[in-house]
Amino acid sequence: MIPWFLTGLGLFILLLGGDALVKGAVNLSLRMGIPALIVSLTIVAFGTSAPELLISVNAVMDNKPGLALGNVVGSNTANILLVLGVPALISGLHTSECDTRKNYLTMIGASLLFIGLAFRGTFDFFAGVVLLAALTYVLGDAMREARRHRRNCVANCEDEEDIEGADPDMPWWQISTFLILGLIGLPLGADLLVDNASIIARSFGISDSVIGLTLVALGTSLPELATTVMAALRKQADVALGNVIGSNMFNLLAIIGVTSVIGNIPVAESFLEFDLWVMLAASLMLIPFVFMSKDIGRTWGAVLSGLYIAYIGFVLC
Repeated sequence: MIPWFLTGLGLFILLLGGDALVKGAVNLSLRMGIPALIVSLTIVAFGTSAPELLISVNAVMDNKPGLALGNVVGSNTANILLVLGVPALISGLHTSECDTRKNYLTMIGASLLFIGLAFRGTFDFFAGVVLLAALTYVLGDAMREARRHRRNCVANCEDEEDIEGADPDMPWWQISTFLILGLIGLPLGADLLVDNASIIARSFGISDSVIGLTLVALGTSLPELATTVMAALRKQADVALGNVIGSNMFNLLAIIGVTSVIGNIPVAESFLEFDLWVMLAASLMLIPFVFMSKDIGRTWGAVLSGLYIAYIGFVLC
């Protein structure tokens, strides 16, 4: 029971650490006069993905690369099927009001690049440099586009009240406290989660890749899920699609990019034959909502959530 408890404790610390880091980074940037829009596109995106990044880096350094790759691929699949599915079940997502076509095509391009590099058999230093170069281009283009088109869905985050934890009058001591808690909590939580999730996997005869695709991926997707559920309850769930697309791009380009620069990540046959294609298929399911001005209603929310449950069941069988 101890590994289960420590896994849950690690996940809890990760969630608290990620939330603290986001709040501290957002308010530090606002106090320094950096526009809220730029904060949303960069620091917040990094902060909410910090658990995945820390887990992937720790997994590679602990010689568990399958956990790192499974974490990213599983998180991307969960982001689309579960993180969009559950809020849609609650109140529906008004995605017809949000123009994310360009960002969506960029995400599909990032997915294809990621899959192409995966078929080399290993995410090595070269693959990491390619992914980070693509990330640099994507972030630069997104910032330029945001300045030119402030009326699109991402620009709706420009107002300070639309950014989670934003308070331009937050005192410096409180900002420092959030940053310190985040910087301490994230690596501590990542260590606990990776080490004990691997112990659980081995006790059940489950590979590190599978535990990364399921338990770890679901755990690290909880911040995004909580955010979109709260947005749905506040009748602001239409921004969820843009958030998921941005998170998936960051996962593919930044997390595996940074991690593969640190150490090689071999790609198991199961990823090449199944999991990568599930991730891509889930991404392609968004076409009607991105290009045909359709909302993700409760029926589609049930379909997406059901597909995720079926996927998890298949992976664990």
